[in-house]
Amino acid sequence: MGQEVNSIDDLSPALSTSSKPSSIGSSVIPIINKLQDIFAPIGGGGELSKVELPQVAVIGSQSSGKSSVLEALVGRDFLPRGCDICTRRPLVLQLENRSDSDDDGREWGEFRHLPGKRFYDFSKIRREIQAETEREVGYNKGVSDKQIRLKISSPNVLNITLVDLPGITKVPVGDQPSDIEARIRKMMMSYIKQEACIILAVSPANSDLATSDALQMAKEADPTGSRTIGVITKLDIMDRGTNARNFLLGKVVPLRLGYIGVVNRSQEDINKNRSIAEALAYEEQFFRDNPIYNGLSDRCGIPQLAKKLNLILEQHIRTVLPGLKAELNSYLLTVVKELRTYGEAMESKAEQGAILLNILSKYCEAFSAMVDGKSQEMSTKELSGGARIHYIFQSIFVKSLEEVNPCEDFSDEDIRTAIQNATGPRNALFVPEVPFQVLVRRQIARLLDPSLQCLRLVYDELIKMSRACEAMEIRRFPVLRRRLDEVMGKFLRDGVKPAERMIGNIIEMEMDYINSSHPNFIGGKKAMEEAMWKLRSSQDDNDVEKVSMSEKGQKSRVVQAKSVLTGVLPSQGTRPQSNNDRPVSVGNSSTKTWAISSIFGSRASSAESSANRSLDETVFDMERMPSVIQLREPPAILRPSEAQTDNEAVEIIVTKLLLSSYYDIVRKNIQDFVPKAIMHFLVNHTKRDLLNTFIQKLYRESLFEEMLQEQHDVVTKRKRTGEVYHVLQQAVQTLDEVEADVSSRGSSLGAAAATSGLLRISGLSSNLYSISNGENRPSYTSTNSAARRVFQFGDQSLPGDSNGGLHRY
Repeated sequence: MGQEVNSIDDLSPALSTSSKPSSIGSSVIPIINKLQDIFAPIGGGGELSKVELPQVAVIGSQSSGKSSVLEALVGRDFLPRGCDICTRRPLVLQLENRSDSDDDGREWGEFRHLPGKRFYDFSKIRREIQAETEREVGYNKGVSDKQIRLKISSPNVLNITLVDLPGITKVPVGDQPSDIEARIRKMMMSYIKQEACIILAVSPANSDLATSDALQMAKEADPTGSRTIGVITKLDIMDRGTNARNFLLGKVVPLRLGYIGVVNRSQEDINKNRSIAEALAYEEQFFRDNPIYNGLSDRCGIPQLAKKLNLILEQHIRTVLPGLKAELNSYLLTVVKELRTYGEAMESKAEQGAILLNILSKYCEAFSAMVDGKSQEMSTKELSGGARIHYIFQSIFVKSLEEVNPCEDFSDEDIRTAIQNATGPRNALFVPEVPFQVLVRRQIARLLDPSLQCLRLVYDELIKMSRACEAMEIRRFPVLRRRLDEVMGKFLRDGVKPAERMIGNIIEMEMDYINSSHPNFIGGKKAMEEAMWKLRSSQDDNDVEKVSMSEKGQKSRVVQAKSVLTGVLPSQGTRPQSNNDRPVSVGNSSTKTWAISSIFGSRASSAESSANRSLDETVFDMERMPSVIQLREPPAILRPSEAQTDNEAVEIIVTKLLLSSYYDIVRKNIQDFVPKAIMHFLVNHTKRDLLNTFIQKLYRESLFEEMLQEQHDVVTKRKRTGEVYHVLQQAVQTLDEVEADVSSRGSSLGAAAATSGLLRISGLSSNLYSISNGENRPSYTSTNSAARRVFQFGDQSLPGDSNGGLHRY
């Protein structure tokens, strides 16, 4: 195995900070570790799950040497071993570099699930990993995607964060499901597909690199190879006559970040308990003894892998730092909003009273603002709040009343019947006022229902607004929320009652007094003139024909009347009538004559009066007649005669005009007064007195405890969110400082890309493993003084080294 080595410190000054004031990545990588610790308890839910933190994911097939690589980076044996699958849960490994003076230079590990408990015995770390795995997935080779988080603090490591993922397996064993390979691949892809993830693809040198499972998955997640580092293990057990030089040069499967070749401990070494320090000594000796790897010093060995991972991870962090900080700031705002919804913890009656009063005041302010259109939550997509009330008033209530025709429910016969009923047993001298008042009151009464419907619609809107005003702070108190709804609902219902009474009074006021002197009322005279004009215009075309038909009708009626009185039918032969018996034709003056008669109630001509007198005279003669004329009984339902006179037609027209005119006056009054009544008795009353009502009903010290009972999970959420808020706040502030620090140190931390695409370490020779000019045997030298200062550990030397000792690497 090469030179005898007592400890890892004898071999790895590159992993120590004793010769260097601060290790590479000491400023930014610990911050990422802290952020990972913050994100871990929150899990995969919420906005935080979208934040991709920079990390290194280690993938490879079973027995590819992943565990050996990780242990070599740590310098300790701490991972479970076996011939079957060993890594059954993702292991997040945070390597933290610290000075030798801390904790007496001792190395220790701490699990996230056992906070505060430090493991100084690394064999106990191995056993705890096994135990925690079995607690989650059992004892029989099951796998889980639930992480185990382990932090190792040591002066002999560089700051690196790695995620060791289960190895790719082909054949299920134990209680593994038949699709175990697909499940493991899915788990791996959930990590390596993230753009912030560096992929460490581990492949054994004694297999075909082109068919490596790790490289194939890396190519699937990272097609350009821009964030994949290849690790080729087991270089010492390749077939004789073969080597991995072309692999390391990227000539087989090119990767922009290149490859690192390492030599693992064999199973025999593990069985014989050979230490990591001895393995590193053997690895160094192997590369010295194989000149084929000459010139590839920056691509060979665990120390080079550690430095490369450290540098690449820091450079990657520096690249994603601005976007990461923006994401964290965004999440911080989300956390602040969430924290506000949970409110403050309450420990005394005074605090409870203050919180309750604040909630009630904010609720009332939000309600008033919503009604007045001043709410900060005003929608731009739809009408809300008071705008909806205005829409109900103007676009629903007013327009609905305007569409009503007051005469549509009354036919001409209905109006004619009403007029005759209003005259009673006598003839009216004027167009009757009673039927007009009866009909107009009936139409006014119809306005009550839509007015009350308008009130109900506004009430419903207020209920909706009251629920929309419930802030998240109220929802943390389910009892208070329920009591608020109860008090608010009762208060609004109580406000509906006076509004209903007022609307009813408005309608009754209009019905109780028909103001025929209203300046906008058409009046009887104007209505008569308009009715006469309408009648004339409809009769002008047929005026002559109507006069002729009128004369014939009058003659016929006179003849029939005389026949009845004399008992002689016209067909039995009559003598010609004298001129005195002929009625006088009224000609074109007939319209004017009946119009005047209509006004003064004369419904019969002078000829008809004469006929009535003759009828009276005949009664005496009939008494002496041998037979009695029997009168018919009036029908149970009596309607006006079918024949409508011209006078009645005018009366119907006049009544309709009066009805429409006065209804328009009342409608405008209702359209004006009803919204005012609703606003006064319901809406504004609620705005004015709601807070006082809440205080009277709810602000009682005896009710504080009951109403301010929080939901069971609110206290836990508040505590957790508060912790996340404080840590995120510190993280964002630290990121600001680190960003400035990284920018100022960009030239010293940066690395120029070599032609192979591999990042070089500043201050190191490109030919770290080189052949000395003075000797034929390989020697480990450095031509750069800065590198010598970094990697040399003073004057100590190993036995058998004639060149002044083996320089620490």
